[in-house]
Amino acid sequence: MKTCDNLYLVGMMGAGKTTIGRQLALLFGKRFVDCDHEIEERTGVRIPLIFDIEGESGFRRRESQVLQDLTAEEGLVLATGGGVVLDPENRKCLADNGLVIYLCAPPEELYARTQHDRNRPLLQVADPLNKIRELYVLRDPLYREVADIIFQGGRRTPQAVARLLEQEIRKSCDL
Repeated sequence: MKTCDNLYLVGMMGAGKTTIGRQLALLFGKRFVDCDHEIEERTGVRIPLIFDIEGESGFRRRESQVLQDLTAEEGLVLATGGGVVLDPENRKCLADNGLVIYLCAPPEELYARTQHDRNRPLLQVADPLNKIRELYVLRDPLYREVADIIFQGGRRTPQAVARLLEQEIRKSCDL
């Protein structure tokens, strides 16, 4: 049985990683960290500005470094950025250091949740729904590859999702 000192939430932007992660941290008495917020904290600037200055590749380098640092800690619930799985080293880092939970939701639902959020540089395009669909096709197999638990979203409250996940985590882990 896998030990679960750390819980890592992966999934597309808008899947609920931060909201559900906070709930799980409360349920398990762990510290919660959002990887994107940690990047902003360390750099002192918002993610869109990092994208403007360094491009996506510069952001991804920063993201990988923060992920390396955070996965070295124990007792953590981590909400990762949506694109963290693009790098094979990041996937290995997640898989080797904790229980990975994929919060899965269809592109149309993700679009509905993110359509008014201007802090998502990849969606600042003419057709954001199509962009989400493209990203989903690319990323979904990578999330599934690294996930220990795949949780299909839906119309549940964050608290209900966290409670259902708590049950799944307790079944999967040595808690």
